[in-house]
Amino acid sequence: MSRVLVLRALGLGDLLTAVPALRAVRRSFPAHRLLLAAPESLAGAVAALDCVDELVPTVAPGREVPARVPWRGPAPELAIDLHGNGPASLRPLLALRPARTIGYALLPPDQWAEREHERERWCRLLRRHGMPADPTRLGIAAPAVASPAPGAVVVHPGADAGARRWPAERFAAVARSLGDRTRVVVTAGPGEEPLAQRVAALAGLPAGAVLAGLPFPTLSALVAEASAVVVGDTGVAHLATAHGTPSVVLFGPVSPALWGPPPGRRHRALWHPDPADGARPGDPHGAAPDARLARISVAEVREALAEVTGGRADRTLRRP
Repeated sequence: MSRVLVLRALGLGDLLTAVPALRAVRRSFPAHRLLLAAPESLAGAVAALDCVDELVPTVAPGREVPARVPWRGPAPELAIDLHGNGPASLRPLLALRPARTIGYALLPPDQWAEREHERERWCRLLRRHGMPADPTRLGIAAPAVASPAPGAVVVHPGADAGARRWPAERFAAVARSLGDRTRVVVTAGPGEEPLAQRVAALAGLPAGAVLAGLPFPTLSALVAEASAVVVGDTGVAHLATAHGTPSVVLFGPVSPALWGPPPGRRHRALWHPDPADGARPGDPHGAAPDARLARISVAEVREALAEVTGGRADRTLRRP
């Protein structure tokens, strides 16, 4: 069987923003096997998608481009760079000698638009090459596993970088304000459990409120069945978008115009840039919390949470 290889060797949020593009590739090549080159840590998420047949695990430090794609057998019929716009992400694909290659690095430089949403960016690339691609086709199915806290409000204080972490005290204040009628759980990714425990303690949450190190199917079920999610600009925010779960997403160094949820009453993206700021006014991988993120108040998050849940952020809530 002929094979199509796509490179998107980044994180969970990056994977979920690429789902519309991956679906476009799947529809355009229904008889081909579609393989995704991405970190093995995303195996659970990749398995949950309806548009990818197989993960090709890549290895690279941090968010660097992998030096090679571990490929076996005949060269792919088509290789697609959904990773970046330069030679670094194109190089490991060209090394496989595909019959055809697609990537922004092969187009004139003006084809890369800095002020473009990530979902639209990759759909536009595919449309240019004759593949109909709809950036709104971003939903994923809820997994067939039980949520550990159905109907809870999920608070996720962590992020890969300090620049995108709202202060723990403010997450705790939001959680505490929801009162006794609301079940609140605090989630934590790898290395984030101390932060989650601190938020839970400051909020006065009961034992067992911290859910750390959940495998992807369980995390996905938790978010899919949540009343709402309060989160920074990170993978869990994109998971809430993919499930249509009401969310309040806190932005700092990068505008929600580039990475935010789609418009609509289920999601609120909060951002307070300076008047002269562009779409990327700060470093999303910086160590210190971004000043724009720090401008978001507890009261503002509480108000946004009431808006996306219709004022019913409690365990009896049913999604609108």
